[in-house]
Amino acid sequence: MAIRPLTREEVRSLDARAVQELGLPTLVLMENAGRGAAAWLRDQGVGPATRVLIVCGPGNNGGDGGVVARHLDAGGVSVRVVWFAQAGQLRGDAAVQHDVLARSGIEQTYWESSGSDDADRLGTLIAEADWVVDALLGTGLTRPVEGILYAAITAINRSGKPVLALDLPSGLDADRGQALGEAVRARATATFVAPKLGFSAPGAIDFTGEVFVVAIGVPRCLLEPFEADPRT
Repeated sequence: MAIRPLTREEVRSLDARAVQELGLPTLVLMENAGRGAAAWLRDQGVGPATRVLIVCGPGNNGGDGGVVARHLDAGGVSVRVVWFAQAGQLRGDAAVQHDVLARSGIEQTYWESSGSDDADRLGTLIAEADWVVDALLGTGLTRPVEGILYAAITAINRSGKPVLALDLPSGLDADRGQALGEAVRARATATFVAPKLGFSAPGAIDFTGEVFVVAIGVPRCLLEPFEADPRT
C-alpha cells in the first residue's frame, strides 16, 4: 500500500495507536526500521571493508541507529556508535538498544562537549569513517538545533562523507521541510512508514537526498486512512 506524506502529528498518532490499540511493541517497529536502513546500506556495497560511524541522539531516532549498528556488525562491517548523551541519560527503547550493543561488544562512545572546538574534534572523528548514519534527531524537533547537536550537524556537513539519514535528516522540520538552524545534508534518507510532508517543500531535497520508504510493520488497518490517492 502506498501511503501519502504524513505530518508530524500523524506519525505520532500512528505510533501511539499501534501501541495502545494493537499492543504492538515499539521495539518491534524500531527493529524493522533499523533493519531496513541497514539493508539499504548493504545494497550500496557497504561491507567488511567499510567503516561506518553512527551518530545517535538520546531518543528513539538514536535507538533506530543502534539497530542499524547491530545489523551492520552482524554482516562484518566495522561499526562505531557515538551517543550524544551519557549512558545514564538514555531512556526507553534507546536505552534498550544501547544495552544490547554493550553486551554485543560493539564499540560505543559518549560525546562530551568541550566548547568552541566541538565541530573540529567531531570532524576528526568523522574523517575516519567511509559512511555516516545520522540518528541524532527525529520528527519531533520543532525548535532550532543548538549546542553540541548543532556542532555535530555542522561537522557532518563539512566532512563531505556520504550520509544516510534515519527517518529524516536531523534538524529538518518534518512538516515544512526547512532547516531549524542547521540540518544534515544527506545522500539518502530512509524514511519510515511514509515520506514526511516537508519532503516536497522547495529545497528539501538538498537535505534529504534520495528518499526511500522503509515499511516497519504497522498493520494495514492503521494505514488505510492515509492511503495515497492513485490519481495524484
